[in-house]
Amino acid sequence: MTEVVEHIAESTLVKPEVEKTDTSDMDARNPQSIYVDGQETQLSEFIRESKKAVKRRREEMDLKPYQAELIKMQHHLEDKSKRMIILFEGRDAAGKGGTIRRMTRYMNEKHYRVVALGKPTDVQRSQWFFQKYVEQFPRGGEVVMFDRSWYNRAMVEPVFGFCTEEEYSNFKIGVVGFEKDFVRQGTILVKLYFSVSKEEQGNRFERRKNDPLRQWKLSEVDVQAQERWDDFTQMKYEMLRRTHTSNAPWTIIRSDNKHKARLNAMKVVLNAVPYEDRDPNIDFVPDPEVVISGSREIELMDAQRISLGKFTA
Repeated sequence: MTEVVEHIAESTLVKPEVEKTDTSDMDARNPQSIYVDGQETQLSEFIRESKKAVKRRREEMDLKPYQAELIKMQHHLEDKSKRMIILFEGRDAAGKGGTIRRMTRYMNEKHYRVVALGKPTDVQRSQWFFQKYVEQFPRGGEVVMFDRSWYNRAMVEPVFGFCTEEEYSNFKIGVVGFEKDFVRQGTILVKLYFSVSKEEQGNRFERRKNDPLRQWKLSEVDVQAQERWDDFTQMKYEMLRRTHTSNAPWTIIRSDNKHKARLNAMKVVLNAVPYEDRDPNIDFVPDPEVVISGSREIELMDAQRISLGKFTA
């Protein structure tokens, strides 16, 4: 990068001096601005943006081998007529949507769906709670990704009072058997929980407030998420403790670093399917600093509560 900047600085793109001074030679060697596509640009800003572009490009290239493997995984599911469900759960701004977009970027659109259900209708409210989700379940050879799922009732709904105590209790009683039944009948289920720190969530909310291209992501629930942090943490603990099972285990993805979270989430998904023709040159082992089992997360949270008297994650 330094060589590129020096080359540009020495080229004719450097802004010409209006007046000759005793420091003209120094200014030519150390310009404060350059011209890019006819536009004057501060050199420091150009360097900063160039570094960002290089970093983004490298991250994109890191993901490509795994994106290619996801296509192979799709072919396997189609050939075997297998069904697959992936749940993306976690706090607001935890990185769920960005991970889904990277996962699906090159996948065959005919054989996957992303489901993000909105506020339930009056008809849905009158139905069995799981019915609206079952209606979205995959056919043979299809992957369905739930951007938030029936686990809304385990966290968001009870925290904000969107369900009654009885509804929440019934959910906790029924969800384990519900998942066990469709897994027993051959559906591959991957449950991902994206875990972001309070500080990083706050930073992401600030970016959403100030970026007109991201403001649509900021909801009233998001605004209260920081204030209700401890409430969400308690519900997360209850959810993991009750619904992390051998049939349907949770996998925790530490997501303060978005790129690492995306890369490792892909590894978890790929490792859930025994597809053929895996690239032997690819590392499929998840980073233990990023990927944590649900049981390990429960242990860590228990240790926090015992030593500090409260949860910190």
